[in-house]
Amino acid sequence: MRAVAQRVRDCTVSVADRTVSSITKGLLVYLGISHNDSDKDTAYVAEKLANLRIFPDTQGKMNLSVLDLDYDILVVSQFTLYGDVRRGRRPSYDAAAAPEVAQRLYLELLESLSARGIHTFGGEFQAIMEVRYVNEGPVTILIDSQKQF
Repeated sequence: MRAVAQRVRDCTVSVADRTVSSITKGLLVYLGISHNDSDKDTAYVAEKLANLRIFPDTQGKMNLSVLDLDYDILVVSQFTLYGDVRRGRRPSYDAAAAPEVAQRLYLELLESLSARGIHTFGGEFQAIMEVRYVNEGPVTILIDSQKQF
């Protein structure tokens, strides 16, 4: 499972000019799920996101998490995080999970974050979404449950 976590000041996800989710301060997370992922990967990513210390404390040091600050997390499913471009010009998505598996793990991640007391929002699974946000910092962190990076 791969996640791209961005510290945002505000974020809105829309589908066909309809707002699906919106947050003010917190994390925008793009989530890619591979065909090898399981509940263990979901637990790993949820723990990392909940406790990721990338928000500034009173001295300006990145030392606080969404839990510390009662911020939100908005998670957008993005199978293209498993696009492989090592050969040719067209990405291969062979490593991405089938939609029914990906949706189950995506929803499991949302539930896991909510169970930790985090205000959690999602995009619309398998939809063409428009994501608008202001990345503060900018701060962007990569998380991989297989620890490939």
